[in-house]
Amino acid sequence: MNKIDLKSELSQINEHWSPKVVGELNGQEVKVVKFKGEFPWHHHENGDEMFMGLKGSFKLEFRERTVEIGEGEFIIVPMGVEHRPVAEEEVEVMLFEPAGTKNTGNIEDPGFTAPFDQIT
Repeated sequence: MNKIDLKSELSQINEHWSPKVVGELNGQEVKVVKFKGEFPWHHHENGDEMFMGLKGSFKLEFRERTVEIGEGEFIIVPMGVEHRPVAEEEVEVMLFEPAGTKNTGNIEDPGFTAPFDQIT
C-alpha cells in the first residue's frame, strides 16, 4: 500500500505510446502514457479500456464519431469497439484495462506495439 506520484511516474516516460504500469487492482492495470500523433486503428477483444486525460487534450476516434477528451475527463471504450487515439500536441493519459492487455489490441505494429517487459 504505497501512494503513487503520477507526475513523477510520467516524468520518467520519454517515448510516446509506451505505457507504464503504475498499479494493479482486481485484475486490472493502471497505466500512464504520453501520446502525440496518431495511433493505429485497433480494438481489444478481451476487455473494456478506460482513457483519462491528465494533461492536455486528445481525440479518441471511432469509425462513426470522434470524442475530445480533456484534463480530468475520461471515456470507456467497450471491448470489441475499434478506436484510435490522436493527439496534436503531447498529452498525458491514465489507462485502466485488464492485466496483460496489449496496447495495440488485435494488431501488431512494430512502430507502436509495446513489448510486455517494457510495460512493467
